Amino acid sequence: MTDKEATVYVVDVGKSTGEKRGGRDESDLDWNMRYVWDKITTTVSTGRKTLFVGVVGLRTDETKVNLDDDEGYEHVSILQPLSQILMPQVRQLRDHIRPSNTNKGDAISAVVVAMQMISDHCRKLKYIRRIVLVTDGRGSIDPDDLGQISNKLKAENIELVILGADFDDPEYGVKEEDKDPDKAVNEAILRQFAEDCNGVCGTMAQAIDELDIPQVKPVRPIPGYKGPLILGTGDSAMEIPVERYPRIMQARPPTASSYVHRSDLAPGESSQIQSSATVAGNGDGPQTEHDSLAAVKQATTFHVAEEGAPGGKRDIDREDLSRGYNYGSTVVPISESENDIVELKTEATLDIIGFIPADKFERYLQMSRTNTIIAQKANEKASMALSSLIHALYELESLAVVRFVAKDMKPPVILVLAPEISADHECLVDCELPFAEDIRGYRFPPLDRVVTVSGKTIEEHRNLPSKDLMSAMSDYVDSMDLSTAGTDEEGNPAEYALFEDAYSPVLHRVQQAIRWRAVRPMDELPPPPGILTRFMHPPEHVLKAAGAKLDALIKAADIKRVPPKQKGRKRTREFEKPLSGLNIEALLGGNRSKKVKITPENAIPEFKQALSAVEDPTAIKGIADQLTKIVHGYIKESMGDSGYGRAVEAIRVFKEEVVDLEEPQIFNDFLKGLKERITSGELGADRREMWYLVKVNRLGLIDKRTSELSDVSEEEAKAFMSTK
Repeated sequence: MTDKEATVYVVDVGKSTGEKRGGRDESDLDWNMRYVWDKITTTVSTGRKTLFVGVVGLRTDETKVNLDDDEGYEHVSILQPLSQILMPQVRQLRDHIRPSNTNKGDAISAVVVAMQMISDHCRKLKYIRRIVLVTDGRGSIDPDDLGQISNKLKAENIELVILGADFDDPEYGVKEEDKDPDKAVNEAILRQFAEDCNGVCGTMAQAIDELDIPQVKPVRPIPGYKGPLILGTGDSAMEIPVERYPRIMQARPPTASSYVHRSDLAPGESSQIQSSATVAGNGDGPQTEHDSLAAVKQATTFHVAEEGAPGGKRDIDREDLSRGYNYGSTVVPISESENDIVELKTEATLDIIGFIPADKFERYLQMSRTNTIIAQKANEKASMALSSLIHALYELESLAVVRFVAKDMKPPVILVLAPEISADHECLVDCELPFAEDIRGYRFPPLDRVVTVSGKTIEEHRNLPSKDLMSAMSDYVDSMDLSTAGTDEEGNPAEYALFEDAYSPVLHRVQQAIRWRAVRPMDELPPPPGILTRFMHPPEHVLKAAGAKLDALIKAADIKRVPPKQKGRKRTREFEKPLSGLNIEALLGGNRSKKVKITPENAIPEFKQALSAVEDPTAIKGIADQLTKIVHGYIKESMGDSGYGRAVEAIRVFKEEVVDLEEPQIFNDFLKGLKERITSGELGADRREMWYLVKVNRLGLIDKRTSELSDVSEEEAKAFMSTK
């Protein structure tokens, strides 16, 4: 169970907080509220019902306290009672926290009100109790009874945190020049007050700077398995009661939800919704435009085609559906009563099925995150037994392979267990292994040699890196070494981007944006903190030092810039020339003006060459007619489906080329004629499978979305392919 927390923020809203000081472009109140809003919105985002937040206003225009006698507590108001805070309360606070028209009000009295709120709410129950006072230190402070109040705070076990705008802090490097004498006296009183009750008093500049440091969320582990670890079979089996906990879990940013403005509300009526515990309402206070939002709900319906039904479709209930499993191209239905056939009856277990040497385990076989297995808590016998197994695996340098079922009727998985021994703990670390069906084997040619067809091995080849290139690459990689690119506190070389200093930019940036937008719906988002972006690029001094090595690598690899690919109309642009400047056509004795004949044996390359040699757009139709006859021949002369692959590839190239040439009508006429010939049997009996391949490869008509010159709409193209 998570700890309960009760936090009361005492916010100074006096008239003096509306002024801009310290060279800032925002008032002291807005600057102080950066810290308060960040803490409150972080609490809201957790959605925990055990986190209670209250807000007390100091130096307010009115007095509103829950005390029998409010004498001595003038200009102190409770803006938010101690309760779970959600977005409606945040919006109300946003409207109420404004600079007041008075500077009267005692900060110590506001702390007493906050202390009374915590005492009334928490009573004698176990809570983490905290009061945070945020002020500019320019109001009046009554130092009487500070000793009694300090003792009361310590007796109630309440932590006091005092943060002041421009409070002096020599250790952090903050000192306000020409400080007002009254403020200096107030600072001294507040520091002594915090020290007397074992609290903290600091400057707001440090608190705001530390907001950029992401807070690591403490997670209480929950066991995913509690049961026996079995070694052996039958009567000789040994069972060790163990518990399995996640070792590493991936933190993901919050997901977005879709909402819509409700149109079914009467004038003045509003709705309340709750999503992820961040948007909820209790009906108190004025409603805003956000209260008219409604969550988008999704509904799934099932229907079958039926001629007599309205609209040609008949709806069916989900209960009337049966599961079907693919068996080749056939669907095999299995009803719920026969579902036992496909379900494997399993029981929760962790059964050791073998051992393997640790050096034979390949790291690429790991398929999941890791988990930790420890002995059952408060079970000394289990701890001794598991410790013996761990030490045996460690001494023999072996790993255990186990069959694991997390819960009854769950599919089994295979895990590998590795021992871990340190000074303060012993455990087994597991990860999932693949089954044979999970592994796909691919054969690739070697990277360090070329093997010819005759079996001869060549170690020097144009496709292999030379010794100079390998040496240059090795030097470049060494120059980019980050193991000593950083510096420690004393300025000595140290490792760069330590694990504990690196944070996920995506996770924390999204959370920062949500917290900012919750309080400031119209303001522009601030830039990401430097602590999130400092490791996104290599250090400048490393790049500068590696520049010479990079130049040597480019020279050794003989890298040349590739000319950019020309865009635009294919038939109106100049053809790309080789870097050498040689006229390949002239060297080969080619004549671009000569009409090219396309042959079935080499149709696709010759088709492309013919189109590239076209100077008169009217000749495109003649070249397309040649390929049309060849495609018809592929289909008509095909033995079964032996020629369908060549025909499909020719059609694909045909479509791509005419799209680039902006002649969509040529391909559309070809495809319409092909469908007519297939359905009429002109290209041979029962060639419908060829048309099926055209459909699954998405070689339909060229519509207006693909080419603006097409006269075929998207609906017409879909209808053409859907008809048989």
